Amino acid sequence: MNDTYRLCRTVFILTALFLISFKNASADQFLNPTTKTIFTPLLADPMEPQVSVMPWLGQRFLNLDIGTTADLYQSNSKNFAIGVDFATWSLLRESDNFKFPVDAITYLFGINTSWKEKISSQTLPFDEFSGRVRISHISAHFEDGHYEPDGSGWIPEPAGPNIPFTYSREFLDLVLALSAPGHRVYAGYQYLYHTLPGSINHNSFHAGGEISTPGNTYLAADLKLLPIWQSSLQETKGYRGTWNLQAGMRLTAIGLEKIRVACNYFSGMSIQGMYFYKPESYTTLGMIIDI
Repeated sequence: MNDTYRLCRTVFILTALFLISFKNASADQFLNPTTKTIFTPLLADPMEPQVSVMPWLGQRFLNLDIGTTADLYQSNSKNFAIGVDFATWSLLRESDNFKFPVDAITYLFGINTSWKEKISSQTLPFDEFSGRVRISHISAHFEDGHYEPDGSGWIPEPAGPNIPFTYSREFLDLVLALSAPGHRVYAGYQYLYHTLPGSINHNSFHAGGEISTPGNTYLAADLKLLPIWQSSLQETKGYRGTWNLQAGMRLTAIGLEKIRVACNYFSGMSIQGMYFYKPESYTTLGMIIDI
């Protein structure tokens, strides 16, 4: 209940800030990605396909993401599209001699459909309504970086399932957004129609917002309600608020408009499938490449 309250309070505060400040927001088109998809990928959602290198600050880990979303078909009016998603999210451990063994990796592939339409409102600071539906498969694996240095076996995880275990999910994800040049708010729902391990709550929810700020910079937040794994029950019970806050800058001033420098603060259930049961809190600072 406390996490739900904090999530709702944060969404309310973000929305209020957007409504108050949208008139002063920069017109920088940070929301127009180089991928030119009908639905703009969510900036702060850590489960969006992207190409990025994000070292953890103060901890010897590194997030390395490789992926993209692309429209294969767009209607003549450019308001409807069918596309594909491919992504890997890798967690690397930092070791000596500039070595980064892979601890865990999560894979995703799927298809999506998206749409957008112009709206006219005298009360809301938005001029476009858009949406996206994704049907995806996701799987996850521990790698050599999660193996004992002496070769004796996997590094144990007391709060999770016995290693090795199979992690696989198929899901349908819906997100709806209201936007205008310089700002956007969105809300979404995800339904798991198949999962391993079993006994996972099939429903999760997310919301967030993005706002452009001066100097090719932006602020973005993504907030989720994710099921909590109870190891003693071998099933999920209840929800936990999980959020990722991102501040970034596109390097347009030096001719690198496809590159963003970004800082993230993440707190909540791990994005890594093999750690689906594990709450984490960390800050990253690195680079995102929009391809």
